[in-house]
Amino acid sequence: MATPRGFRDRADDSLLTLVGEVPELVRNLVVAEIDSAKTWAKKAGKDAGMGGVWFIVALFFLFWSLPALAAFAIIGLSSWMPAWIASLIVVVIALVGAAVFAWLGLLRFKHLSRSTNPVGAVKVDARIVKDVADEF
Repeated sequence: MATPRGFRDRADDSLLTLVGEVPELVRNLVVAEIDSAKTWAKKAGKDAGMGGVWFIVALFFLFWSLPALAAFAIIGLSSWMPAWIASLIVVVIALVGAAVFAWLGLLRFKHLSRSTNPVGAVKVDARIVKDVADEF
């Protein structure tokens, strides 16, 4: 007998019939979960891709706004001093900023090279296990 939603009424099925259907039910559940994960991964990938595109567009506008900001600073400083000195001040500030950030990046890379490599850690662990196994 079918219920209004189309499901079978299993009240009269025997225990062996119900147990026999468990592998199929588990298989259907696993397939449904995998399909759900695939759908979620596709949607998440699409959203991440579009988010990345919007960040690239924002960086494009930021990149072209920096020369305008530098021109604004030069024009503003040139109201108090000659334009060539104002330009030189802005260039020196930009170079000092670039040097500071490059130095910070170099320090970060040096910190990265000092950290433990996961592959090296696995090799050390494997050697320890092998040494212990050789003792027995």
